[in-house]
Amino acid sequence: MPRFFVNEIDENNIVLTGDDARHIGRSLRMKPGEPLTVCCCGIDHFCTIDRITAEEVYLNLVEKKPCAAEPDIELTLFQAVPKLDKLEYIIQKSVELGASRIVPVLTRRCISRPDPKDFSKKLQRLGKIAEEAAKQSGRGIIPVVEPITDLNGMLEMIKSIDRTILLYEEQGGCSFGEVPLADIRSAALIVGSEGGFDKEEAEKIVNAGATQVWLGKRILRCETAPITAISILMFLTNNM
Repeated sequence: MPRFFVNEIDENNIVLTGDDARHIGRSLRMKPGEPLTVCCCGIDHFCTIDRITAEEVYLNLVEKKPCAAEPDIELTLFQAVPKLDKLEYIIQKSVELGASRIVPVLTRRCISRPDPKDFSKKLQRLGKIAEEAAKQSGRGIIPVVEPITDLNGMLEMIKSIDRTILLYEEQGGCSFGEVPLADIRSAALIVGSEGGFDKEEAEKIVNAGATQVWLGKRILRCETAPITAISILMFLTNNM
């Protein structure tokens, strides 16, 4: 069933406009009576089309309920900046798996070192990738791709998060199964780029309250590690 996102909704007068309306009428060639879903703030509104004009689609609400695909944990992925094609892939798959927010972080060993102003120009495309992944996977929200930040900015952001997990293969660490995850409402995963983290960065992150976790003896690529970690986290919190 086609899926569309809005920031606010009047349940007595649901109207889709702009690109969404044109997509329904011109690309999908939908007709009155056909069903579609409108998502707003994690709530699915199941509707049928009442009528279609050149720029508007008027809908009838059939029923609404919380999105069944939306996790009950708010997960932020802090991803040290990899090459752009890898970042796009990570965003797509992280959204499909349940991440609520993706924050690119510029660390010492990042091979790709975009200027924050230049990177901001790419946010629209990255946000579109997140939106398409949210539609495809049946999410109830469009996860946010934040502007690039540095290590200190990330350390400030994790202060408000219940549990922070650092993926770091050096100096030991515990397994995912040993991380206390009961009764938490928010979590953060911190993942390195192609070069990983240096020792000083890892120590700062752990000293800020992160739990250091390793994913076994195999060394995973920077685009594989977050997908693996999110999958494990969602499973352990009964969201998969």
